[in-house]
Amino acid sequence: MYNIKQIREDFPILSREVYGKPLVYLDNGATTQKPRCVVEAIINEYYSVNANVHRGVHFLSQQATELHEASRETVRRFINARSTNEIIFTRGTTESINLLASSFAESQMQAGDEVIVSTMEHHSDIVPWQLQASKRGIVIKVIPMNDKGELLQDAYKQLFSEKTKLVCVMHVSNVLGTVNPVKEMIVEAHAHGVPVLVDGAQSVPHMKVDVQDLDADFFAFSGHKVYGPTGVGVLYGKEEWLDKLPPYQGGGEMIQSVSFEKTTFNELPFKFEAGTPDYIGTTALAKALDYVTAIGMDQIAAHEHELTQYAMQRLKQIEGMRIFGEAEHKSSVISFLVGNIHHLDMGTLLDRLGIAVRTGHHCAQPLMQRLGIEGTVRASFGLYNTKEEIDILAAGIERVSRMF
Repeated sequence: MYNIKQIREDFPILSREVYGKPLVYLDNGATTQKPRCVVEAIINEYYSVNANVHRGVHFLSQQATELHEASRETVRRFINARSTNEIIFTRGTTESINLLASSFAESQMQAGDEVIVSTMEHHSDIVPWQLQASKRGIVIKVIPMNDKGELLQDAYKQLFSEKTKLVCVMHVSNVLGTVNPVKEMIVEAHAHGVPVLVDGAQSVPHMKVDVQDLDADFFAFSGHKVYGPTGVGVLYGKEEWLDKLPPYQGGGEMIQSVSFEKTTFNELPFKFEAGTPDYIGTTALAKALDYVTAIGMDQIAAHEHELTQYAMQRLKQIEGMRIFGEAEHKSSVISFLVGNIHHLDMGTLLDRLGIAVRTGHHCAQPLMQRLGIEGTVRASFGLYNTKEEIDILAAGIERVSRMF
């Protein structure tokens, strides 16, 4: 039984008003709200356990270390990695991808080697590779898509060559909601001996993820999109791959020994975790993952699928409505424009009605160019949203449309 009333009570911010209107929060693709248990975990650790982790012999340091490493085990279990050695804590998906781009390109690529990305990638999976292209002369190849927002699999298969070294693809589009067939795409890449990085920022909050079932070589996600704190995220990597890659940053924690003549690096996963980690954030992330696990990822997915289907039907009834992204497999994101109303105008006026949506290019300008537009209004749903809120959104859009 999906108890939406009880779930919403776990999120105090949902009871506030904006401009005298009840808040309707539909910007979950950018960040999710936090349940009480996550905020309380942050407060409790700062007030009762706060001490720098690892190497400390005193009680608080050992207790904080135990919490930090227990959080790593929680993440491992949540995505079904084989070992905690494969779980690297980062500041989020963006840092995870930058880490991999830097370390992978440095050790595994040379001028002329190729990386395959998709048309719908977030800037965080485009720009790091462009930086490597300018440094090392690597080549970026792009998977095209059709007008429904689905990647063209036959074209994808044609992109491979003997110089292809890596495929990078998002699991779920943050603009279109398209759920890409990453498992099948990984099979194709592996047939060419090519590893795959999956950007899971928009999938982990909405569906059960099993990195072993996917057979992903690398997988990245952010804590703040899965009801956890900002500034903490994860890079999963198969242990055999992480062993091959050099450190991304140097400093404390990632070393075994340092002299002015030579430094030897620490074992996994610490080799990639230079400096003091956000050990408060990792505890809170684990609490968030425990929270969604207790509700049930399958139950969350079913609730959000029902919401998305309802919203698609409801919004399509609005005159002048254009929805971008109607893939057969679609997650809880709807990007739209209405008539000739600018997305910024629509978003600003919806805000005055208490409705929080995102406007702009959503860090996906190449995708916008493919769609022939500058930006969209984006409504993105979370586990606490309701059909009543979608009705309020639809009524708000209709009200704004009449103003124009």
